[in-house]
Amino acid sequence: MFYYIARIAVYIVMMIFYKPRFEGLENVPRDKGFILCSNHISTFDPILVAVRVKPRCYFMAKEELFKNPFVSLIIRGLGAFPVNRGKGDTAAVEKAVQYVKEGKVVAIFPEGHRSKDGSLQKLKSGAVVIAAETGGGLQPCVIKKGKKGLFRTPVVIRYGKFISHEELGLTGRSPSQIRAANRLLTQSLSTLLEEANV
Repeated sequence: MFYYIARIAVYIVMMIFYKPRFEGLENVPRDKGFILCSNHISTFDPILVAVRVKPRCYFMAKEELFKNPFVSLIIRGLGAFPVNRGKGDTAAVEKAVQYVKEGKVVAIFPEGHRSKDGSLQKLKSGAVVIAAETGGGLQPCVIKKGKKGLFRTPVVIRYGKFISHEELGLTGRSPSQIRAANRLLTQSLSTLLEEANV
């Protein structure tokens, strides 16, 4: 209940700061677990990518955010769980794998950090590894902002064609398969960014 109340609240906040346009929501599955993969350009990105997705999203969030008890309580209620970035946090990966196997949606920003200029940075392989472990697919998504005005910055949130597990070509966790699948995800996100018009 807290999640759905909070989702309405953050949607209202989002509408105050942004003028959002959502594209491609018809591509997002509603009947199975998968990994939602988005570029990362601002603190509001988790709200932007999840607020119109019907299944509840669970987010990997940097461990530092959970040090404040009040913030931790809120973001845990919104479905976030901590990940120790850059240290091979197997516990966070295992939790993500569990969620996807249970038919839930795990949202990841595979760049690992925010892009200062909005361009797509090199992707880490975590999302693809989770797909390999679960048999799940990837839902690419991009966020692109327009010029900041005095009020309500225009932003487009674009969901691309779902990439099934079969399309990823993952029959195991061999490095070559992981790299190839990561290249496919990179290509999908890059194309979506190029096509997104704010």
